[in-house]
Amino acid sequence: MMIPFAPSRIRSSLFASIALLGVSLVGAPPALHAAQGCSEDAIVVFDGSGSMSEMGFNLMDEPRIFAARRAIRRAMPQVAPFRNLGLLIYGPGPREACSNIDLRFAPIPDAAPRMIAEIDALAPSGNTPLTDSVARAAEALDFRQRAGVVVLVTDGKETCGGAPCQLAASLSAEAHDLTVHVIGFKLRGEHFSWDSQNQHDYREGQTVARCLADQTGGLYLTTETVDELITALQTTLGCPIFGRAPAPSGRLLPG
Repeated sequence: MMIPFAPSRIRSSLFASIALLGVSLVGAPPALHAAQGCSEDAIVVFDGSGSMSEMGFNLMDEPRIFAARRAIRRAMPQVAPFRNLGLLIYGPGPREACSNIDLRFAPIPDAAPRMIAEIDALAPSGNTPLTDSVARAAEALDFRQRAGVVVLVTDGKETCGGAPCQLAASLSAEAHDLTVHVIGFKLRGEHFSWDSQNQHDYREGQTVARCLADQTGGLYLTTETVDELITALQTTLGCPIFGRAPAPSGRLLPG
């Protein structure tokens, strides 16, 4: 399913109380519906390719990585205490351009400090072996024997000849219970025009990885701002007791 995130449609909300239980949640982070319970380990597959450092010509006033770092710093401390998290980064590295896929760490408890440090230190470069990276994460989760969650954060491209939809079909057929969520961050179309009439279409790019979510029962979320990326990470990685479910239209219902 596709859940578009836009400033007018995404609002953080705080639950003042749960009347039936008499439990005050004032000051708590937003309670969001999660597609999985927190018994499943998860790996964040993070796009560290050169396009994460782009800016200027593509209607962005700063590189994607700057905003992504801010989102990771704010989101991870809220979700990491409740789920074992790992991190895989693709793009930069010493190997051949499409071979730089690095499992920085397998799922561990309380992973927020390590994940924040890894993303803060990341210098984007290289190509985008998106498909092979998701496959590597699935293997690290022992997906044929155990339930697991992969959350792919990407700016949309696959530049190493991978076939994400073919991988999606294989994962769906072979997995014990694997869910792949895809978060598109500042997706851009292939062609830019200075004509303002076409700029709206340019912003509405899609990632070839969408089928990974569609075929594994995951969520496909598009984000443009830091707050939207935070909400997407909370939605896919969080473990709320109370929450809000996706509306029939695919948008998140207010809490």
